[in-house]
Amino acid sequence: MRRLIILLLPLALAGCGLFAHQRGGPPPGAVHAVLGAPYQADGLWHYPRDFSHYRRTGLAVVIPPGHGAATLDGEAFHQDGLSAQSQVLKLPSLVRVTNLANGRSLTVRVNDRGPAQPGRVLAVTRKVAALLGIHANGVAEVRVRLLAVRSAALRASLAQGHGAPAHAVPVGDVQASSLAPPPGAAGQAGPVQGAVTATNAGHLPNVATGLSGIVRQGQPDPGPLYVEIPGFGSVDGAAGIRARLGAMAGAIVPQTKGGQTLFAIMLGPYGSVAAADAALQATLAQGVADPEITVR
Repeated sequence: MRRLIILLLPLALAGCGLFAHQRGGPPPGAVHAVLGAPYQADGLWHYPRDFSHYRRTGLAVVIPPGHGAATLDGEAFHQDGLSAQSQVLKLPSLVRVTNLANGRSLTVRVNDRGPAQPGRVLAVTRKVAALLGIHANGVAEVRVRLLAVRSAALRASLAQGHGAPAHAVPVGDVQASSLAPPPGAAGQAGPVQGAVTATNAGHLPNVATGLSGIVRQGQPDPGPLYVEIPGFGSVDGAAGIRARLGAMAGAIVPQTKGGQTLFAIMLGPYGSVAAADAALQATLAQGVADPEITVR
């Protein structure tokens, strides 16, 4: 009996390790459009909207192990899929994600809510991270641009029963493609494993997904980090919050959105993610609502 227990113990421990990386939840079902009400995550409120225009810079992370079988809009979740999580975009949406450190960009399908951590604008699958050159355990400066027309067409296709799953990838041969940074850029981007080359780009899944897997190389555009507190209707309104933040470096800047001039507090610049995170936490400790980390 003792020998039997000893033999079974490794299996039991292996099982514990397995289930530690899984999370319960509903199975995949009918894919459907989701907006949702405002919600709070880790001390911050998020306000989902059906954006006609969305372009943000900020920090992206990789979706950690433990995701359930389905995304919020009913699709099967796969870490090898071309998909991502957003706190505010209507689901599903198509976005163009650019890694500002190396200039690589890729179209992905946003089909889930997240990330929960403050100061993060997007979470991507391990596959997307590998294609964009983002370390699996790291944080990357990114630009996220909504492809509004294609996103609306995608959601319209769902109503007709033609919504292909987000993990769909080209069915032709997928090859590695070397995408070094443009001349003069610092560092080496290295090879992209699984990037689609021109020879097989025509073999695509259902066009409604808009996912080709093609990685495009642009000019790297990294920048310093700022903590942004947006949305003030007047300089005086922004100045009251700015005074509450004391000696933190920053300024009040005008921003034009939708033909309206608003004012934002820009704290920084910060030369590291750790410094920007510390400033973000300091603003939250002062009771400031809705701070964001942006790249300028």
